Amino acid sequence: MESKEHKSGFVSIIGNPNVGKSTLMNALVGKELSIITHKAQTTRHRILGIVNGDDFQLVISDTPGVIKPAYEMQTSMMNFVKEALVDADVLLYMVTPEEKELKEARFFEKIKNSKAPLYILINKIDQVSQEVLEQAVSHWETLFPKAKVYPISALTGFYIPELLRILISELPLSPAYFPKDQLTDKPERFFVNESIREQILAHYSKEIPYSVEVITEEFHEDTKIIKIRSVILVERETQKGIIIGHKGSALKRVGIGSRKSLQQFFGKKIHLELYVKVSKNWRSNASQLKRFGYNN
Repeated sequence: MESKEHKSGFVSIIGNPNVGKSTLMNALVGKELSIITHKAQTTRHRILGIVNGDDFQLVISDTPGVIKPAYEMQTSMMNFVKEALVDADVLLYMVTPEEKELKEARFFEKIKNSKAPLYILINKIDQVSQEVLEQAVSHWETLFPKAKVYPISALTGFYIPELLRILISELPLSPAYFPKDQLTDKPERFFVNESIREQILAHYSKEIPYSVEVITEEFHEDTKIIKIRSVILVERETQKGIIIGHKGSALKRVGIGSRKSLQQFFGKKIHLELYVKVSKNWRSNASQLKRFGYNN
């Protein structure tokens, strides 16, 4: 009996910060690969989530929110977005019902001129009235007459199964790009770093979360437990004191939250050690950024 033809391709999710790109990818993949918070610029890297079937492989790119870069790290973040635009077999441009345009005009034009099938996804429709939604659909259909416009709610799952079927139907014929049991392109340590950073985004305010990078120096996995040693890097001594808190209370809170999240992610008991160090102006230091995986 002849086997079915196999389809594989890359689907890139582009949009402004806080449109719900990470929530959408997690919903499509069925696992929390990208961290989600209410703060802008939560996603710093391009993260691939892989959906496998017998006759298809859907590789989904979650990218940083489109911004005008203010320093070297943000420039690198926008390079990840450019890569995703070039690679895309299918392009998803996500907006909220109130949005009218992309914050960076150059990316807006690149999306308009993309040769890949384009879908405008109006997310968070559960938060607006029917009238506002209809106005949004009309606006984007006028702006992108060749695109298909779909209202969705990544958080509640509205139209997510239908969207997944549509994306699979758009894939070109191709062998799988990754092993069929692979869920993402990132190593375990990346998800440890992201889990810790998610807790920092949740528990600290103002500039602190954006001045932080996390590196995992040790990751030892046994049958029942994973032992992890991670370092939280900040730019200034004052930030170090804020991260640690009075008698270590703030850092302990981060550790407890991260351990719970990682135990759920890996399905094993987690022993986590956290340390805080100062790395001055790392966000504008090319060698440091390369070390953290930003310069590509």
